[in-house]
Amino acid sequence: MKAYLKQTPQQADQKLDEMNFGYDLKLRDYQVDAIKVIESTIQKGESKALVAMATGTGKTKTCIALVYRLLKSERFRRILFLVDRSALGIQATDDFSEVRMENLQTFADTFDIMGMQINKPAGKKPEDETKVHVATVQGLVKRILYPSDNENKPGVGQYDCIVVDECHRGYLLDRELSDTEIEFRDQKDYQSKYRAVIEYFDAFKIGLTATPALHTTDIFGEPVYIYSYTDAVIDGYLTDHLPPIRIHTKLAEQGIHYEVNEEVKVYDVQNSHIETFNTPDELDFDVAQFNRNVISSSFTEEVTKWLIESDSINPYSPTKTLVFCVTDKHADQVVEAFKKACENYHGEIEDDAIQKITGASDKPLEKIKRFKNDRLPNIAVTVDLLTTGIDVPAICNLVFLRRVNSRILFEQMLGRATRRCDEIGKETFRIYDAVDIYKQLEKVNSMKPVVTKVDITFSALAQEMTQSSSPELQQLAKNQFLAKLQSKKRHLSDLQASNFERIVGKPPQEFAQELKAMKLEDVAQWFTNHPELGELLDLKITGGSGTAPIVLSDHQDEIIDISHGYGDNLKPEDYLKSFSDFVNANSNRLVGIQTVIQRPWELTRQSLKELAFELEKNKFREQALCTAWNEVKNEEIAARIIGFIRQAAIGEALIPFEARVDQALEKILADQEWKTPQKQWLQAIAKQMKATTIVDDIALDSGVFKQQLGGIKRANKLFDKPITEVLLDFNRQLWA
Repeated sequence: MKAYLKQTPQQADQKLDEMNFGYDLKLRDYQVDAIKVIESTIQKGESKALVAMATGTGKTKTCIALVYRLLKSERFRRILFLVDRSALGIQATDDFSEVRMENLQTFADTFDIMGMQINKPAGKKPEDETKVHVATVQGLVKRILYPSDNENKPGVGQYDCIVVDECHRGYLLDRELSDTEIEFRDQKDYQSKYRAVIEYFDAFKIGLTATPALHTTDIFGEPVYIYSYTDAVIDGYLTDHLPPIRIHTKLAEQGIHYEVNEEVKVYDVQNSHIETFNTPDELDFDVAQFNRNVISSSFTEEVTKWLIESDSINPYSPTKTLVFCVTDKHADQVVEAFKKACENYHGEIEDDAIQKITGASDKPLEKIKRFKNDRLPNIAVTVDLLTTGIDVPAICNLVFLRRVNSRILFEQMLGRATRRCDEIGKETFRIYDAVDIYKQLEKVNSMKPVVTKVDITFSALAQEMTQSSSPELQQLAKNQFLAKLQSKKRHLSDLQASNFERIVGKPPQEFAQELKAMKLEDVAQWFTNHPELGELLDLKITGGSGTAPIVLSDHQDEIIDISHGYGDNLKPEDYLKSFSDFVNANSNRLVGIQTVIQRPWELTRQSLKELAFELEKNKFREQALCTAWNEVKNEEIAARIIGFIRQAAIGEALIPFEARVDQALEKILADQEWKTPQKQWLQAIAKQMKATTIVDDIALDSGVFKQQLGGIKRANKLFDKPITEVLLDFNRQLWA
């Protein structure tokens, strides 16, 4: 039974409404809006709320302020903060313990916290006076589903509210499971236990994520509040990325091919030795299988060598690099390749400059902290450990040496580099793509029917079932898949059979019967949720020992091209032309483009966001346009999207946006004599314009204008005319 609350929910709600947000946290406008929406959802009597905020926009900070308000108003008496890995739990505990709320007092000074500590049990029952309990899903699974005789099982009413951080994590299809997570047996089992823990408690549930997934909304419902990556970039809170740099190698483009009867070296994982045999059939590996089914040291060496020798990555720079690998052994190989490339190019290099940080590393949590806080390591090589919840603002380079099947995981990977880092002058971040992952995960709107062939792969059939709009083709693909499966199931190795059951949840024969009875729309959804099954069944090599061997390739690789990711791999000049064509073709249809061309001074932050979303859908991004312009014109101009639209539509010369703002400010200040407080306002407007492009009426009564300058009310008394008219004059001068 829940403890007695000193006041009714209605009284607590009234207290919530009367509380202000003047905390030492200095919340941003969107964080305040998110809190208000969640509190409103609670007051309406709902049972759950999902909040989607882009990585790097301060979900944890928002959550701490929300929890503080809910406890201080006595709306809730005890709150559980739930994570799915110890590193995130320790990080959250530190945040709750250190962040200052009011009068320089920390959260922990006001409310008792039972947090996570290294080498301490996470499943201990909190004391009655404890207000916040930080725990892992794994710890609660043990206490709720498998309680021991000497362990108290928590009551369903132990918490009034559960906050689930990174709540998408239970649903990643492509991830390396840690030893702790192995107990969940497979992803499906993990999902069911994850959900069972959350739904066990009679409490209000709050889900926090940057990447809502279909299964996330099954538990928490549709998001009640969204603050996207595009929103944050436009508002100046996150950094945008430049067009991805695609590293093309000969083997990545052509694949690794073995002829019939060609000698192949194979590493037997189970027996830890190398065998040599001749292939009975032709054998092919594409780039997605590199370092997963075939180890190509030459591919790794060529890519790392180019990254160092092109000065794309500098181990002596304050900017940091994060490299994503396939496996832990692959990460070891990449570390050595980077060290060799650095020593050949830079001479001697500090041993700690390049480090592997994976679940198999010695003291990985300490290494993560050093990567965040210290100068070294400068280059971190990981598999999955650093894809979620780790905040290292100095990361300016992401290197992809692996493919993933999950859009969510890929977006989380990109999120590691989106945070601003003014201390090192970070303006954008770079993506170095050696496996064509960026293009692979672009949204495909339509699919050309595939001609049915005798040797069609399982993966191709699965793709037909998920993407075809033709029921006839879907049915044909389903029948062919079943026919191939009936033959394939007799030749699966022990490991393949085990992996089949891990993915599907049942043996091949049972699955074949289930698939045969499944409706076409259900078939499409099933294969969408299980994209790895086709890849598993397409594997041609199996070892007699029951463990799938790994081919050791001696094929020599080389860099054959470096390109930027403009849309559909367009050349920069074609990308600029397609943008110009788009602007001119839609200048009458899209109000945002029309406003930019005719009345740019009337553009609001909201209309700019809507325009940015429309352009994003058509693969036009500000940073990509800047890079393409530089390549074609040999002019490095940091113009904004408004400038590019006007250049394309009316031929207006491109001017760096900051220079444009400075010119406008200089002209306004020269127009008349201004008092010092008036100059401060004009200078603040200019500074904010440089950060967010648009300063509109709403902005003048929020953020820095409200907190430091007194807002619109004070400004109206300060100037001879309303501040909104002064702002209009500034905006007109900007585009004069």
